[in-house]
Amino acid sequence: MSAERTQTATGGVPAQRTGGDAPGGAAAKERASAFRSLSRVMITQFLRDRTAVFFVILFPLMFLLLFGTLLKGASSPHAKVAQVGAVQVLDSVQGEARTELEKVLTITRTDDAAGSLAKVRKGDLDALVQQGPDGRIELRFSAADQVRAGSVQGIVNAIVQQANLAASGRPATFTLDTAQVEDNSLKPIQFLTPGLLGWAIATGAVFGASLTLVSWRQKKVLRRLRLAPVNPAAIVASRVAVSVLTALTQTAVFLLVATTPYFGLKLSGSWWLIVPLVVCATLAFMSIGLLAGSLAKTEEAANGISQIIVLPMSFLSGSFFPLDDAPGWLKTLSDVFPLKHLVTASQSVLTRGGGLLDALPTMGGLLLFAAVMTAIASRFFRWEDA
Repeated sequence: MSAERTQTATGGVPAQRTGGDAPGGAAAKERASAFRSLSRVMITQFLRDRTAVFFVILFPLMFLLLFGTLLKGASSPHAKVAQVGAVQVLDSVQGEARTELEKVLTITRTDDAAGSLAKVRKGDLDALVQQGPDGRIELRFSAADQVRAGSVQGIVNAIVQQANLAASGRPATFTLDTAQVEDNSLKPIQFLTPGLLGWAIATGAVFGASLTLVSWRQKKVLRRLRLAPVNPAAIVASRVAVSVLTALTQTAVFLLVATTPYFGLKLSGSWWLIVPLVVCATLAFMSIGLLAGSLAKTEEAANGISQIIVLPMSFLSGSFFPLDDAPGWLKTLSDVFPLKHLVTASQSVLTRGGGLLDALPTMGGLLLFAAVMTAIASRFFRWEDA
């Protein structure tokens, strides 16, 4: 015999009937209804919390506006250059002159011209230098960073001119042939937007999951949900749906602002891959928040744990500035954080022409990270305070 259940205190979950004799279709409708109701309540609570809306949507956007304006014309002059094969004018620079050259150029020797050129197009390298026939020095550079591009051209041109002056009294031995690998539309906003977007998504998902879990446990909401005839899967699915919706809203706002004529973000052909990337990343960051919320007993503790995780992760993942000059051990440490991989993949698909092969490994890694962290968090999860 079934019994009527009164409406729960979660703010609008409709009365449902229990009983194992309900048809499969009716049970599915009840689960869908619970999912919709919980999602609606969570979205309403989020929108009513002006502080949460500010810190999740507007606060990260302020960083985009601030850094986008401040760094609109700023860049670092240090550049990464691939030297393909033997290049006489570069090989002849030795001793103290070589030491000074390496302060402004990181030169990597390689025999793979095609692979190096592809890295220049993707932004992994700033330029490629190789020696052609009759003393022609070929320089192919990326204009993504105009200051670096100008610096590389000026340095290589100076080296070529110095080599020609050394052969005084004879015709010029070397000539410089320069060309950029893309058009002139790329700007610093191309690299700033993916980083700040990743930080915004990580902040919203981690804090949202951790603070919600602690708040619900303290206010006995979890206890009521546990006793209510609501499938736990519906609770989890509604929380995930709200977090994903929030993250996609952040993404839409960022891209709308960054692509305005003032900032001039130019999206690549496969930019839509940012959507599945954001979804996978949200799950990964939510798992971190779930662990923080499971360990913390108060909202203050949850906030502190989340801050300790999010802030170092943001600075070590290239969200605010590149890690090109960071020590090797620090770069290795940054690879542990999911945000590093989200930022790198987002830059690839949004601004560097990356495709599915650039995004798919990152999505798989983010989902694996989410599964592992969720399994760990489940060991510490509590429905009620001890």
